[in-house]
Amino acid sequence: MTRPLVVSMGDPAGIGPEIVAKAWSARAAHGLPAFVLVGDARAVQRVWDGPVRIVGDLAEATAAFADALPVLPVEAAGAIVPGTPDIDGARCALHALEVAAGLARSGGARALVTAPVSKAQLYSVGFTHPGQTEFIAERCGISGENAVMMLAGPGLRVVPITVHVPLAEVPGLLSVELVVAKARVTARGLQRNFGIAAPRLAFAGLNPHAGEGGALGREEIDILEPAIAQLRAEGIGAFGPLAADTMFHARARAGYDAALCCYHDQALVPLKTLYFDDGVNMTLGLPIVRTSPDHGTAFGIAGQNRAEPGAMIAAIRMAAEAADRRAESAACL
Repeated sequence: MTRPLVVSMGDPAGIGPEIVAKAWSARAAHGLPAFVLVGDARAVQRVWDGPVRIVGDLAEATAAFADALPVLPVEAAGAIVPGTPDIDGARCALHALEVAAGLARSGGARALVTAPVSKAQLYSVGFTHPGQTEFIAERCGISGENAVMMLAGPGLRVVPITVHVPLAEVPGLLSVELVVAKARVTARGLQRNFGIAAPRLAFAGLNPHAGEGGALGREEIDILEPAIAQLRAEGIGAFGPLAADTMFHARARAGYDAALCCYHDQALVPLKTLYFDDGVNMTLGLPIVRTSPDHGTAFGIAGQNRAEPGAMIAAIRMAAEAADRRAESAACL
């Protein structure tokens, strides 16, 4: 029997339960593989009247998947009021993440998909990581600095070299070593997860017009160009730095497999503009496949049957495809 994917519920008061349930409802239309939700089944039943089956293990989940959304229970999430997060819900979200990550790390599940959490709520119950990515990396024995966040849509993949930091700090954080490290992980991730034998990596300049030869800043000359030269010497198809304002139209996107950007919004603005409803966050550099929908908990619409499941559907599908590619590659060794 094929191993299922495992999906952590995220905050039970957010839209995670709803979009996972809607993904199950759309399983046939989108060719989704078996998956099991880890969390409190009541959170789903608060927002959805479809069939739910509480299961005791992954084999039971796979067997149940055709007829009901299987839920592997963790501790109860308290009252569960959609749109109103609380400490009990945060504890449930953290426990669900811990269990789901463990199932993927042990090999029991094919891949891990994480629904959105509220970091503010998690911090209130002792969560000390910047986000789910760093938590999962630690559980996998990987340094958080070596886990790379890639955002992907049907026609664009982007990697922010710096992530959740103030814009004013970005120039000081950029270095040749950081750029090279992120690019190496990205190239390897494209090979392992997407089957791209020789990835093409385009680099966005930090400054307008990629610095205008130093007239508008020297980060391109002092950091990006040496990093790109080093990557090319290693056999990685890196090029740039390019003016960011001309990198994301359709003809430009056809020329690379991933764009590496200097800061968060430089990467996420084009991705979310093009693929707001089906963008996926994939963590590269892990021994497991991990994806998540590229959006948050959306407490403002939770429980109103307004959440679009497209990004969760895309995250489940991308995780399954990446897991299959890794398995095929391993079988050939």
